[in-house]
Amino acid sequence: MAHRVIVLNGGSSSGKSGIARCLQAVLLPDAWLTFGTDTLVEAMPAGLRGSGSGIDVRADGSVSVGDAFRALDEAWALGVAAVARAGARVIVDEVFLGGPASQDRWRRALDGLEVLWVGVRCDPGVAAGRETARGDRAVGMAAAQAESVHRGVGYDLEVDTTHTESMECARLIAAHVSPM
Repeated sequence: MAHRVIVLNGGSSSGKSGIARCLQAVLLPDAWLTFGTDTLVEAMPAGLRGSGSGIDVRADGSVSVGDAFRALDEAWALGVAAVARAGARVIVDEVFLGGPASQDRWRRALDGLEVLWVGVRCDPGVAAGRETARGDRAVGMAAAQAESVHRGVGYDLEVDTTHTESMECARLIAAHVSPM
């Protein structure tokens, strides 16, 4: 069976989005859609950003999520899975804040689909430097998430962007994608 979904899990500023864009280029002529957790957060009503029931990124970079976010996140995962079931090939750019519970939620949503699970690692100090250079993240988020999002999570493949460019990581991942 051909892979229909690639799930990239890693902390903030680990390089997931860059890898996803490179995968789209490397995997041509097949068209792969990318859906990221940032897209979900941006699509949420402003009142749920920075609130206890939604998602709250604190000044120290820690993130907490409430019931409203969890409900939307569940619907989001099911929607992304529906896109894959409808025939599209999908790259998911995700941050498993809940570790194995987050992966389990995606496993349930993607049940029956061929999924390649990829851990995207990056040295916490390097990720923190990228975070600072980006300027659009709370300082401390990258370092806090660098290891925690991987604890208890199982992968088919892991890449490390500390010293490896996104395109090379994408090529490594593409080598594990079974063709249509």
